Formats: sequence, structure tokens, C-alpha cells
Amino acid sequence: MTSETTIDWAATPAAVWRRHRQGLRAIRRLDPVQWQALTGIERQQAALARNTERFLSGQPSNNALLWGSRGTGKSSLIKALLNRYQSQGLRMIEVDKDDLVNLPEIVDDLWEQPYRFVIFSDDLSFETGESAYKALKSVLEGSLELPPENVRVYATSNRRHLMPEYMADNLNSDVRNGELHPAEAIEEQVSLADRFGLQLSFYPFSQDVYLQAVDALFPEVTDRAELHRQAIRFATGRGVRSGRTAQQFYREFATGGSGN
Repeated sequence: MTSETTIDWAATPAAVWRRHRQGLRAIRRLDPVQWQALTGIERQQAALARNTERFLSGQPSNNALLWGSRGTGKSSLIKALLNRYQSQGLRMIEVDKDDLVNLPEIVDDLWEQPYRFVIFSDDLSFETGESAYKALKSVLEGSLELPPENVRVYATSNRRHLMPEYMADNLNSDVRNGELHPAEAIEEQVSLADRFGLQLSFYPFSQDVYLQAVDALFPEVTDRAELHRQAIRFATGRGVRSGRTAQQFYREFATGGSGN
């Protein structure tokens, strides 16, 4: 079963690869997160929007890696991207890391489609000994056959280089004629991430940015001082300030938590 026989891309903005059926399934309920609702990541939004608009218009564009701290808006930015650009022909296919071995077959079905496809892999990372990244490499830059012009890969990860980095790898590097030569393990780690021409970093929110995110979720609340006090306490209890933390605070607050 292939994507050509299961997906009507004219009516379907996104699909997910299901390994048990060896095919794509249309996503029934898209996350409704909107572009303008995201706060604290304006720099990343602008860069990803520019790259995506170039892709949609047939200009040169890059694969994108969004990396950094957990809960800082990486996945939300990709989801909001689809909601913003699907009317301009953007389509998205979500592929789990463990299914990347199927990526060449997935891409094969997209060559002749009149849409622009982003392959989305969330929370992407590889452990030592895993080989699925080899299929990803071939789609990112091609092998004997170049990848299709209507496909790009957008991935999120907590790791900048997508693979584990060990002190022993650095110890195996050496210096020749005054030049540092990284060990083979380091070269392998960096070579995968290097195939993403656009790399956007995400960091934990400052308190001010975190409170801006909270304010955007509670436009009707008048007692801002009390709202901020409770939002800060909530984030302190979780040890992180992020867009995800703001969303979690909203869910607790909006369903009977303290302080309206």
C-alpha cells in the first residue's frame, strides 16, 4: 500500500507513516496552533518562514533542523507552519525516527505530486549503533539519484548533532602539523547535522518571555500580578520556563486552578 493509493493530497494537508500498514494515513485532527499565537521565538519564526516561502515558490531552500531545550516551541513552530502555509500548497508527512528506513520509499511516491512536502521528524536523535540515519542522509542530499525538489526535511531534536557525543570521542582526536583532526566518531556525528542547511537553536525562556507567553494565553485576566505570581510558582515547581510550561499552566489554571 503506497501513499499514491491512500492519500488524496488535494483534500489532505498532512499524513503520518504507519509501519504496520506500510503506508500513509491521513491525519484526522490537526493541532490548531496558530503562527501568531507563538511567542518568544520570533527570530526562529522569521528564518523558518523565509526558508519555507522560498521552498513553496520553487527557489533554492534548505532542510531545517530545530534543536535545543525541551518545551521551547520547536514542534509547535512546525505545526503552526503547516496551518499557515497549507493553502499555498504545503503538505506535511510525519515520520517517526524508527520508520526512517522507509523514507526513500515514501519519497518515491511524491515526485510527481503538484504539492510541496515537508517530511517532519519530531524529537529526532540516534544512539550509537543505530543505522536508520543512513536513509535520512540519502534523502537529505541524495546518493546516485538526487532527492526530489518538492521535498524537504524539517526535524526537531534536543541534540545539536542528533547523535550522542562522548568524551572518549574527543580524546581520540589528534593534531597533525598543527591542525586538529577530529576522530571518526565526531566526523560521523557532525556529518548528519551538516546536511541541514538551516539550523535554528532554541533556549529556555527568560522569565520575561515566559510571562509574555502566559499573558498571551490569558488575555481576559485583569489581575496580572497574581497571574504572574502563580505562573512563576508553577514554572519553579517544574524546573523549566518554556512555552510548554506556559501551556501546562494554562490547562491547570483554566480548569479550576487558583487565581482568576
